[in-house]
Amino acid sequence: MMKLFIRNLPQEATEQEIRKVLECDIIKNYGFVHIEDKTAAEDTIHNLHHYKLHGVNINVEASKNKSKASTKLHVGNISPTCTNQELRAKFEKYGPVIECDIVKDYVLIHFIHTEWSEDAVRPSGALTTQSRIIAD
Repeated sequence: MMKLFIRNLPQEATEQEIRKVLECDIIKNYGFVHIEDKTAAEDTIHNLHHYKLHGVNINVEASKNKSKASTKLHVGNISPTCTNQELRAKFEKYGPVIECDIVKDYVLIHFIHTEWSEDAVRPSGALTTQSRIIAD
């Protein structure tokens, strides 16, 4: 899921108007829209950024996660011969890794953004190391 941030909403804008197109929450002159599909979210940004609503151009952009909203992955079935460096290198294909800690036969991977951890565990992001799947 991707959350979009909409700024510069006119005071007359209502959730019902925005909900005609998207699921949203409006707070004063800004709002958040939740879209399940990343491609649809990117299309929404492209099509609605600077869209004129009640005579005001609205700004639509991807919402930025605060650093405290970091995401940790718990990945099991790690080969005992895997190294921290090897696992870090595999997961950094999806985004910067803050932390990579091996504990027994599992690893804790800490990303800054939710999107990177989600990409790492998607079926297309499945990782295999030393004949063992380390993320599905």
